[in-house]
Amino acid sequence: MKTIYVIGGTMGVGKTTVCQHLKMILYNSVFLDGDWCWDSHPFRVTEETKKMVLHNICFLLNQFIHCSAYDNIIFCWVIHEQFIIDTILESIDRTNCVVKIVSLVCNEQTLRNRLEKDVANGLRSEDVIARSISRIPNYPRLNTIKIDTSKKSIDEIVCEIADL
Repeated sequence: MKTIYVIGGTMGVGKTTVCQHLKMILYNSVFLDGDWCWDSHPFRVTEETKKMVLHNICFLLNQFIHCSAYDNIIFCWVIHEQFIIDTILESIDRTNCVVKIVSLVCNEQTLRNRLEKDVANGLRSEDVIARSISRIPNYPRLNTIKIDTSKKSIDEIVCEIADL
């Protein structure tokens, strides 16, 4: 039985960091960041590119599912709409798989502090702060397990996910 971890959250909540650590503690694991499936310049969000990225994600997830080398498949992306979750679940082969769907959340001030630090370090552009904060209200509406990262260490969050 394989376990698929689908981990969403707004930009700056800690998805990539958490998933990289989770990959290291779960045996026979592989990690896919949805952003890797449409990393382009200039970055364009259109109906065509949104359809393409979901197709790319589902294709890669199915490849990992069908590969005997992996028991744990970790996927993260912003995933701010139930439609995204539903599309992924409908498009992947869940035979002999357990799917755990998690939204990482945090309070607005914590998110702002994290993003401002990233902007100051040249890792993100300043416009990400408003875009990320605007997505906070979406996550309570999703059919996911919510994990608040506001006052937790990476290790605490990873252990919470691994224990699901």
